[in-house]
Amino acid sequence: MRYSLFMITREITGELMQSAREYPAVTIRGPRQSGKTTLARMTFPEIPYLSLEDLDVRASADADPRGFLNQVEAGCILDEIQRLPMLLSYLQGMVDGSKGKGRFILTGSHQPQLHEAISQSLAGRTAVLTLWPFSFSEIRQYGPLPDPFDLIPRGCYPRLHEEGLDARRFYNGYLQTYIERDVRALTQLRDLSQFQKFLTLLAGRVGQVVNRASLSNDTGVSSTTIANWLSVMKASYVVFDLPPYHENVQKRVIKSPKVFFTDVGLPAFLLGIHTKEQAFRDPLRGNLYENLVISDIIKSALNRGIRPEVYFYRDSHGNEVDLIIKEGGRLTPVEIKSSETFSPGFLKGLNRFGDLRIDRVNPGVLLYNGDQQFNVHGVRIFNPLSVDNLWETLTASPG
Repeated sequence: MRYSLFMITREITGELMQSAREYPAVTIRGPRQSGKTTLARMTFPEIPYLSLEDLDVRASADADPRGFLNQVEAGCILDEIQRLPMLLSYLQGMVDGSKGKGRFILTGSHQPQLHEAISQSLAGRTAVLTLWPFSFSEIRQYGPLPDPFDLIPRGCYPRLHEEGLDARRFYNGYLQTYIERDVRALTQLRDLSQFQKFLTLLAGRVGQVVNRASLSNDTGVSSTTIANWLSVMKASYVVFDLPPYHENVQKRVIKSPKVFFTDVGLPAFLLGIHTKEQAFRDPLRGNLYENLVISDIIKSALNRGIRPEVYFYRDSHGNEVDLIIKEGGRLTPVEIKSSETFSPGFLKGLNRFGDLRIDRVNPGVLLYNGDQQFNVHGVRIFNPLSVDNLWETLTASPG
């Protein structure tokens, strides 16, 4: 297995540096193992580093918050800040009225605790960035991008590509750590086996509309528990929602979203998919490929400080578009196919969406696994792994 002995430059680095020039504090949040700590330390090597995962450091900060922060008054990197969110209340006093920018770099994994603490204490005082695992263009810094069906079971977590770790062993450890630490920290989990079954069932529904009643019946827990577990998964950046697109904003809230995993390697592992051949032959091949592509589109937006507005579309007749991107007041419909061969039938959903005559809609885009790049009746058709920045490529103004 080929691997590198150095960490590549993350795409979000420019946005992080610019944010540090504008705010006294910058908060980097995201899933575990996405590279938040490495990013902060590589970007700001001159700033002292303290981790609240360290029991001695956390005990010191908890016992005397003001004294702890006075020792790093010039600034520091505070890792895993969600371990002691009350520290942000004391940090507020240090950054208020401060002319120094980028003094404190904060990282955290648990969104609810971190979000609440930031909202209460550091609102307007910190820039907030979200770091997901490697994007296609970041993986490409190590060499030619792997085949997508190689990438599906491998996933995009940095250590897998940086250290050449075995993917199966990595996800086994990641899953155990996630269940034992994050889930237990956010919910009263009594039966690990039920939650593990829920995770596997959710992986089997990747890219599909969430049906909590079905998950409840199959798992043997209440629909309320399923809703709570889904909330925990989203809060820890393990999964994300893709809501349905409606011109009526209220309907986006009412209708059920689709669920995808932040990193496609985890559902592949849960489904027992460990090789390229398995990924290629699996009945969920198209769903996993769609997850791989949509997550990269979101990464390419987040890495540029953009909060992406993304949806899917489905009408009452079952006509569907995999992805609707809203950017700059315009909509871009995107269809995603895992096939290496183009078929005119792939354009059906895009054509139906175009027939709706919605204002300010860009020409559609078809992303597929083939080598050719061409246009059909205004629809751009290309391989998503062939471009460096999917977000900008997809949302570019026509013409």
